[in-house]
Amino acid sequence: MRFQTLTAVAVLTTAAVALSACGRTEQASTPAPKSAAQGQVWAAGSSTVFPFATRVAETVARTTGGAPAKVESLGTGGGFKLFCGGAGKNFPDVANASRAMKKSEWDACQANGVTDIIEIKIGYDGIVIANAKAAPAFDITREQIYRALAAETPQGSGFATNTAAAWNNVAATLPAERIVAYGPPPTSGTRDAFVELAMEKGAEKAPAMAALKKSDEDGFKARAHTLRKDGAWIDAGENDNVIVQTLEKDARRRWRVRLLVPGEQPRQGEGGQGRRGLADARDDLER
Repeated sequence: MRFQTLTAVAVLTTAAVALSACGRTEQASTPAPKSAAQGQVWAAGSSTVFPFATRVAETVARTTGGAPAKVESLGTGGGFKLFCGGAGKNFPDVANASRAMKKSEWDACQANGVTDIIEIKIGYDGIVIANAKAAPAFDITREQIYRALAAETPQGSGFATNTAAAWNNVAATLPAERIVAYGPPPTSGTRDAFVELAMEKGAEKAPAMAALKKSDEDGFKARAHTLRKDGAWIDAGENDNVIVQTLEKDARRRWRVRLLVPGEQPRQGEGGQGRRGLADARDDLER
């Protein structure tokens, strides 16, 4: 498919925004709080969920007269790590997440006595790949995203370090602008969704990577998920607003990967497939 980028592109992910002791795909039959004696509810995790969780905490405190919940923005991975560290007052009651819990995280919870877990899906988020308004408009495919941002790409009979410096090094139809993409770090659920839905799917279009997937799926994922560390991809932190501000300050040829909130009015050009909003921008990147 093609991403129509005037200033931004929205791509759906259906990685659930999960709240309250969340993340397992099958629900426990008797969910229970990690610490019944804990006076204040503590939620930690996704920066995407953070503003929603904060608003809920404030509303509940205002309507009940109780103390507001403690809400921390650590990233999905960071939230699960802390949540699965153990039970009691030193660990959060709620793991806010923008993806499902991984098996390794589930196993860590079980090993540390965090066994009564329930997942509650509260919504869906969308990934936006955007360029600055002042930058050139161009169409791009997932394969081109992979070839621009993967640390290693197929070359000859093997793989070599990706040295593409400008977009037109990836495809002649793309502009002669330096490849720079700002995005979330590895602890982010948005980053997980991006490498799965954009990088993996793009890699599958490259014959050498398609063959690798058939013979060694783990090796395929390792290559598809590993982003460049030479300045083409820049980890810009968990805060979506900071990534937006960074892009706006560096107004040429820069890309960002951020959340598009359901109901949010897209900026000029945001929203895939003809500037549609999240609710109706269903396309091949949906999961």
